[in-house]
Amino acid sequence: MLVRKRGAGQLPREVGVLSVVAFVVALGFGIVAPAIPLYARSFGVGTTAVGLAVSAFAFFRFASAFAGGSLVERLGERAVLTLGLVTVAVTTGAAGLAGSFPLFLALRAAGGIGSAMFTVAALSLLLRVSPPTHRGRAAATYQGGFILGGIAGPAVGGLLAELSPRLPFLLYAGFLLLAGGLGLLFLRSGSAGPAAGTPDPAVPEPSDDPLPLRAAFRSRVYLAALVANLGVGWVLFGIRNSLVPLYVTEELGRTVAWAGAGLLAGSLAQAVGLLRSGRLADTWGRRPSLVLGAALATVSIGLLVLPPGIGTFLVAMAGYGLAASLLASVPAALVGDVSPARGGRVVAVFQMSADLGAVVGPLAAGWLTDVASYQVAFAVSTGVLALGLVAALALPREKRPG
Repeated sequence: MLVRKRGAGQLPREVGVLSVVAFVVALGFGIVAPAIPLYARSFGVGTTAVGLAVSAFAFFRFASAFAGGSLVERLGERAVLTLGLVTVAVTTGAAGLAGSFPLFLALRAAGGIGSAMFTVAALSLLLRVSPPTHRGRAAATYQGGFILGGIAGPAVGGLLAELSPRLPFLLYAGFLLLAGGLGLLFLRSGSAGPAAGTPDPAVPEPSDDPLPLRAAFRSRVYLAALVANLGVGWVLFGIRNSLVPLYVTEELGRTVAWAGAGLLAGSLAQAVGLLRSGRLADTWGRRPSLVLGAALATVSIGLLVLPPGIGTFLVAMAGYGLAASLLASVPAALVGDVSPARGGRVVAVFQMSADLGAVVGPLAAGWLTDVASYQVAFAVSTGVLALGLVAALALPREKRPG
């Protein structure tokens, strides 16, 4: 496997391939997302069933991630990544042709299993092939593919759903097969070797032996990554998409367009921040970068506890977007530092922490809003992010990578 010289500031080729795959996957997911509620409604079901169609994918993705990590350790990242993408492609295409809601729901659940396989395998491979001096940049580049695809997809998906709610599912299946083909053609299964040329004695030789999960849990570095990723799932993948639109329309008295503007501001800020966040993690250091990201995230969501105001809302969304650029790269780099070999279950649990936040966050915040207020829901969410800040501050001070 070709790994370019780290001194030249280059990333392994696999990072670029995985980033393109991430873009294709996120683009397809963004295309299908607006069609899911419409398609579920076409079966004549109620709002609760529509929500179940959305959550089934996330729940089975969470529930199967650990098994996906075990498969990575047994079969290797490339095989599991391809199998996961093909699984989501087949189930998504079949869901677009489903003739009943129970069948549609079952196919969505099976798609979540494939998604877990792909996500764990891709991140495990990314961290394994990336040298410690460039691990933050590798994670940021990979996340950038997801962000760009996530921004472009929904606009196209909304137009396609107007034509036919089935069409986005079939198109997404095609995108996934394309991504799977890219993985088969351009990803290799070899171990990450040292940079070309003279081996660097400061960088330990890589190994395919996975780190035992029990050993990972004894590491403060790994625990900090888990807590930070829980906050990312809680806010970025949870309440930002479920609670924020309602907050804008009901609490601020604005149109849905303003909610979209806030979400777009956050996405753009995150995309811009990713240009530098990985380099900060690699050159400034993991601990200060994580402290900065966690502090900025805590303050940004904390602004929403203040009296409602559209200006405060937009600043909070943009601020959290910048924080998310650090929280998307630094915790992943920390996991790679703890487990530089084939990640498997260590990476799976890391991914599960974000999925857990994405599942519990909207439910807890929604309940708190119903029994108390939006401000209380945002206050609890701020507390979850503050736990990540405490964990970051508790990290040992170590020499910067490189």
